[in-house]
Amino acid sequence: MTLFHPPAGEFTPTVTLVEAIRARAAEHPEREAIVCGDTRLSWGAFDEQINRVANLLLALGLRKGDNIAVISPNSDTYACLFMGILRAGGCVTPLSTMASPDALQKMLSDCGASAIFVAEQYLDLVSGFIAGMDLARYAIDFDHAAFDPLTPALAAAETTDPKIEIGMQDPFNLIYSSGTTGTPKGILHNHAMRAAQMDRVTPNGYDDNARTLLSTPLYSNTTIVSFLPTLFGGSTVYLMPKFDARGYLEIVQAEAITHTMLVPVQYKRIMDVPDFDDFDLSSMRVKFSTSAPLRADVKADVLARFPGKLIEYYGLTEGGGVTVLIADDTPDKLHTVGKPAPNTEIRLIDTNDQEVPQGEVGEICGRGPTMMAGYFGRDDLTHDYLWHDADGNAYFRSGDMGRFDEDGYLILSDRKKDMIISGGLNIYADDLERVLLADPDVIDAAVIAVPSEAWGETPLGLVVLREGATRSDVEICDAANATLGKSQRLSGIEIRQELPRSSIGKILKRELKAPYWETAGQ
Repeated sequence: MTLFHPPAGEFTPTVTLVEAIRARAAEHPEREAIVCGDTRLSWGAFDEQINRVANLLLALGLRKGDNIAVISPNSDTYACLFMGILRAGGCVTPLSTMASPDALQKMLSDCGASAIFVAEQYLDLVSGFIAGMDLARYAIDFDHAAFDPLTPALAAAETTDPKIEIGMQDPFNLIYSSGTTGTPKGILHNHAMRAAQMDRVTPNGYDDNARTLLSTPLYSNTTIVSFLPTLFGGSTVYLMPKFDARGYLEIVQAEAITHTMLVPVQYKRIMDVPDFDDFDLSSMRVKFSTSAPLRADVKADVLARFPGKLIEYYGLTEGGGVTVLIADDTPDKLHTVGKPAPNTEIRLIDTNDQEVPQGEVGEICGRGPTMMAGYFGRDDLTHDYLWHDADGNAYFRSGDMGRFDEDGYLILSDRKKDMIISGGLNIYADDLERVLLADPDVIDAAVIAVPSEAWGETPLGLVVLREGATRSDVEICDAANATLGKSQRLSGIEIRQELPRSSIGKILKRELKAPYWETAGQ
């Protein structure tokens, strides 16, 4: 399925990632490709390991397009598996380490994976069901009767390039939704989509001896959108198996890091390191942010104290509507997520699927060269997420709400499903969260809908207070409601020690809301 047909004359990729990686290894085999902890792989060694992975899979009988699963923390081995699966003609299926065992079993059954590579750290997530599944099983770093050890298998594999022909419409990766309830959705990207993203390589300097530090997991599209351009550009990727703010700064300083991708919660933790200003971060050229909106005050702090450009991307793993904010160039637009990316079209629609007037809030629908191929095996579901304009062009419905300002910059309001409908009025949780976060005693906040006999549902604020704060929940609530409009007011505040977040920093509102609605019998 092809969801986007670019007009004639627009950027059309001609080189796949597989071809580019092969070429980069031949051009400079001695340059470092992957660094993780004490392991440093040259491009020549990286290329050899990619061949070993590909030949191991082909010897197992891999057919072109087969899904190959990986569940592991970031590592040099993971990087080699990722690119080796592609070189063999397979489709990389990176599994979320935040998913439950039940969800993981559903993912593997849904995609019909031919093989899985598992790291010991996440063995417990699959050990209860994996032995009963019909697929090859490899242990990355442990011994187990149900798995073949990966290290000797790779040592015995051929090092020659299998030269499997890869087409632009062949599957590249399959990324599953979190799968906390029901059957997870598999988001399928093809080689054309990933190749189209490489138009950012030269403008962002990924091909200029870049040294990119990544600390979010490789199963996340957040990580992949910087991992792949760095390799396409023939530069060096530094992988952190687990993020910690001070350790991150130490790596930037020691390795003269030039590029990075971080999520908002990571930026906040980094900027809050007490001796942040003592680190030499002058090597940094470009910092990216995505996965959730980066607060305007945090952007301003990053611009003031963290060297290098700051670029924020708004978009979904499914693709479609992508916006870009170059924060350095537009300091008066830090409350926005920028303008549509090149060759990208965004429309805002109401509940009747009609476009809204300029300045009004609507659901964000987008189309562009980086749209997914579709939900794996679910053409019906894919169709449900599409909106078509008067000319029949397909746009992906994001589920996010937003509006364009007078200069064409997109301002996000909320997730459509997180919108609170109280007494028939729409309340955007994001608006309330901004007010709470402006309180000097509040360091983290989430607003959720809870049941209300009078209004159907009503907003409740959940906050984390700074160390040493002494104000009560009532005082925090009263201060916020004094600022909010009458129809927006919070029904109450609950003080929490922390808010649950995904591995890429998104607040897990479904988890926060569940106890209130279960109690109400809904």
